[in-house]
Amino acid sequence: MADEQRERPVREQRFERRMSDSEALMWNVEKDPWLNPSGGSLIILDRPPDIVHFRKQLAAAVAEVPRLREHVVGGLGRFSPPVWRPDREFDIDHHIRQVALPAPGSMRQLLDMVAQIYQDPYDRTRPLWMYYVIEGLEGGRAGMVWKIHHAVADGTGAARLSEAFIQLSREAPEPPAVDLDAIIAAAVIDDAESNGSPTVLETLVGTATHLARRQAGIARRLAGEMAMLGADPLRARDAVSNVARTIGQLRSQLGGGGDPAPAAGTAPAGEGDPAVLPGGSPLWRARSRHRYLDVLSFPLDQALASAKGLGGSLNDWFLTGVVNGAVAYHEERGVPLRTLNTSFVVSTRADKAIGGNSFTPSRFSAPAGPMEPEQRFKVLSEAMAEKRAQVSGGGLMSGLAGVANLLPTSLVTSVARSQASKMDFATSNLRGAKRRFYISGARVEESFAFGPLAGTAFNLTAMSYTSLFEMGLFMDPVAIEDPAGLRDHLEAAYQELIDIGTA
Repeated sequence: MADEQRERPVREQRFERRMSDSEALMWNVEKDPWLNPSGGSLIILDRPPDIVHFRKQLAAAVAEVPRLREHVVGGLGRFSPPVWRPDREFDIDHHIRQVALPAPGSMRQLLDMVAQIYQDPYDRTRPLWMYYVIEGLEGGRAGMVWKIHHAVADGTGAARLSEAFIQLSREAPEPPAVDLDAIIAAAVIDDAESNGSPTVLETLVGTATHLARRQAGIARRLAGEMAMLGADPLRARDAVSNVARTIGQLRSQLGGGGDPAPAAGTAPAGEGDPAVLPGGSPLWRARSRHRYLDVLSFPLDQALASAKGLGGSLNDWFLTGVVNGAVAYHEERGVPLRTLNTSFVVSTRADKAIGGNSFTPSRFSAPAGPMEPEQRFKVLSEAMAEKRAQVSGGGLMSGLAGVANLLPTSLVTSVARSQASKMDFATSNLRGAKRRFYISGARVEESFAFGPLAGTAFNLTAMSYTSLFEMGLFMDPVAIEDPAGLRDHLEAAYQELIDIGTA
């Protein structure tokens, strides 16, 4: 029992007052529902939580983590990223919703409700998170949905933040009493004393200082080029060419990290034209703002044993299963494939802090022609190792996000839509928890993360919990006309890998 009641780890909070360029880009592109960059999580509880206790627990977390009580305030035009400031009208009850499923309360009804909750946009004048407690799930169970904007935290940062809401036993201790009104008032006063209400001139100076610092390297190169234009007129032509290349690079980065390189053993289509992505699904061309959620779950020990038996990692097993399932979906419909354009997320974190963003999406073309599962596993394992080795720098989209934020949102979203529509699906594999958790007296039975589509046909996000390897399958039902069929093919593909790898 002493072990059960031990305190959770005290973590550093990785929150800056000013959004990073990549966070500001995610904040801006969210205005297009196709490109919503945020995901969420669905927890299945053995019974409804004690809502009074849960509210107190959240209040304690809000008192501890300032970002949970801060909202976004825009900068001057598009010249500086938005900032986080205390929400003087913060109301915790706005962020906690209690709803119920209609009878009979099936899992399908729950998943449909979660998909609808996800599509409801955030109130951008308030802190960017919501909790929904959903009662009425068959068997006396309940569901819980946590929405948090990607500008607050990536998957790893959000998972660490969730430690503030969970307990290690059903007999949950009483959360510490907090006076949120007093905490908010003090935060507003501190913010005013630290930042004040700047004049227009002060805002202009501050914005110019930030912009100059962010683009210092670009400015130095530009100044050098301008100084040489008169002496060498040909440099003007070269400068225009460089700008074109930069815009092309930006176009690629907004789509998720550059045109996908074909995996070993594949022949790219459109050779010679860098704007044409190789292969891809001819069935999954359409896109919409609609969403359909499903889930899959497998014994973790079987998944690990299968990956080891096949000679690779759990992440290799995860990606091979989704490719095999997608191929089977097309084979059933008599549609041959050469490659599938996909991506996986590489975390670039070097700390154990909560919050913040540090990740890079890595794209490539996965072989989708006729191939035995063991062979595809080997090819994908080698391709992923090569792509991971190429990841460097501090995270998402590098410095180009700063350039993108200076462009009109309509232009950025148009380019991003165009690039993302060429991607068939995205994947992410998050680190999970080995031990069981509780939330306000309710035991967590299963825990699913679901990632954003951001213009792709579907996203498959995996996260282990206790003895389970669980996946959230988030789909665009206009792109994938038979979402239940895709889910069944994925389940069969993973089971086949288990059977082969553990034989």
